Amino acid sequence: MIGQLIVEGLAIGACYGLLAIGVVIIYKTSEVVNFAQGEMAMFSTFIAYHILLHYHYPFWLAFIITMVFAILLGVFIEFAFLRPAKEPTALGLIVLTLGAEMLLMGLAGWKWGAEQKYFEIPMSFSATHEPIKGVIISDWAIGVFVTAAILMTLLYLFFKYTRVGVAMKATQQNKNAAKIMGVRVERMFSLAWGLSSFMGAIAAMFFASRATLDPNFMMEPFLRAFAAAVLGGLMSIPGVLIGGGLLGLIENFFGYVWPEWKPIVAFLVIVLVLCVRPSGLFAKHYVKKV
Repeated sequence: MIGQLIVEGLAIGACYGLLAIGVVIIYKTSEVVNFAQGEMAMFSTFIAYHILLHYHYPFWLAFIITMVFAILLGVFIEFAFLRPAKEPTALGLIVLTLGAEMLLMGLAGWKWGAEQKYFEIPMSFSATHEPIKGVIISDWAIGVFVTAAILMTLLYLFFKYTRVGVAMKATQQNKNAAKIMGVRVERMFSLAWGLSSFMGAIAAMFFASRATLDPNFMMEPFLRAFAAAVLGGLMSIPGVLIGGGLLGLIENFFGYVWPEWKPIVAFLVIVLVLCVRPSGLFAKHYVKKV
């Protein structure tokens, strides 16, 4: 039973981590907490559902089209909602992302309706494997683990060895210095939003294939992903993936002992981490003197 709880907790935690990475990419670049992250991912998943249902494209072609759409959606929201703001405060930017969240949720409900829909990806999630006696691993969990490992490797290579990745890191460290060095900061912001939307769309497809698809289905996963980001540290991409795994384990074990309290675990984690270590477990804590 313990082994099974660990496997299932790490699998759902990896999904939380993928979604939380999208939150962290934006926060590291522009110091904005994007509360529209879940609804951006939800809307992109509905695009994939629409392509598969009405155009009958192969899944991988629909997936590629959806990923392109997700990137463009992130760029559009940054350009249309955040960039026009004049001298915005942190609270003002959060309100703008909440407005984008409500807009996307309303559009999805208007276009596809509020009823739950079945979303399938080409992986026999009913198939299971038993590498260790008594521990069953589903194809869904294997898909999440492999996807998370590949994306983390690609992100590491991107930020370490590409000029664009280095420019994004420079923008996060000092926007004014980056401008002086010739970095187009506005483009880096747009790229961060596009990359974040891309990560969120992949995570949302895993969530939708595990449950059902409707305009509200990403609200709860986003709150848990945000808790994972707070736990791991909003400035650490590897940290949030570890934080997602830890949150998944905590949820699973907590839910096994006290199942009625499982829904509030993520909120307890947020409160405790903010009280004890506001920067998260794996991010450096800085004190700003004024």
